Amino acid sequence: MVRLSKLKKAGLSFHYFGRHLSAGMRAGRWGPAALLALLHYGLATPTTASAQLAPQILVAYAGQNETVGPMWVGIEKGTFKKHGLDVRLVQMRNGSLSMATLASGQVQYNYGSPGNALSAVSGGMRIHCAASAVHRIPRELVARKEIRTLEDLRGKIFGVQSIGGGFWLQTMIALDGLGIDPEKYGLKMRVLGDTATVTQALGSGGVDATVIPYSFSEGAKRAGAHALADIGKLNIPYQGTTICFPRETGTNSADVILRLLKGLVDAVVLIQDPSARADVTEILRRAFRFPRTEDADASYRVLGLMATVDIMPDPAAWRVIQKMIARINPKVSQVDLSQLINPAFVRSLEESGYLAEARKKIK
Repeated sequence: MVRLSKLKKAGLSFHYFGRHLSAGMRAGRWGPAALLALLHYGLATPTTASAQLAPQILVAYAGQNETVGPMWVGIEKGTFKKHGLDVRLVQMRNGSLSMATLASGQVQYNYGSPGNALSAVSGGMRIHCAASAVHRIPRELVARKEIRTLEDLRGKIFGVQSIGGGFWLQTMIALDGLGIDPEKYGLKMRVLGDTATVTQALGSGGVDATVIPYSFSEGAKRAGAHALADIGKLNIPYQGTTICFPRETGTNSADVILRLLKGLVDAVVLIQDPSARADVTEILRRAFRFPRTEDADASYRVLGLMATVDIMPDPAAWRVIQKMIARINPKVSQVDLSQLINPAFVRSLEESGYLAEARKKIK
């Protein structure tokens, strides 16, 4: 049996009905067999008879920010259970590891950045991406207090979680929307870790600027950082964290995918329901371990701004992302988006009237 001490050393993080087991994964220390054993250890004991009967769905993710909110809420509030699924999240250190876990078959789905999906396909992986509940970037560009204008950013260091991941991608799209060419401005990207780690680095002087959610930028500004731009107000085609899976899954498990998407939509309906605000805010507070109530409230507002039941893959937004990722991986420009994006499942939900009913509940 794999002991808890070994689980912590491996750095694998499980989110199961709001409970986390986490630490920093050390690359290369654990191979596929060990990782599979860890998954088995962490997920072997269902808590109810219904969980024993429901199909167990493992979903890998990386970014610890509000984009994961619909999944957290769906698990905590039982919207996936409602559709007969036992969904459990497996957190990885970055998007590349998250996609590698999908490629190895240790999880059935990936909930991550379209950028990582594009990179994976350019490397030969055969996947489909079916839906995204995130269509906005409610973030601010914040910098050390000495930096007062966009021009002052020349030659400065930006903090990100990984190169090519969702954090980096949103940063690059934000800079593009502001008319800033990272190369011409001589910007450097420093890989640090998740949003909280990058925000702390801004306060300690480890980075000069970063693009972070409002919930984190509020704390940064209280500590003296200066907001240079509200990215949420820019009119940018964007699609964030996306549910992806191996192509054969779309053929062999179409009904499971539809139920997974229904649970995701129901979670968004809850997020947008004012009467559920207290519950959703508490889920976010626990996920982020916010010490201040106002930070959890800000996180709730961020999630409300980005979460939508209009989950259809948007080719225009994917083309923008493809252009950004191609800067660091030229092979991505050759990816045929029609072979990656699969709108069939969301189209089925539209035709059945499921999404129309969800929209009525939000209004």
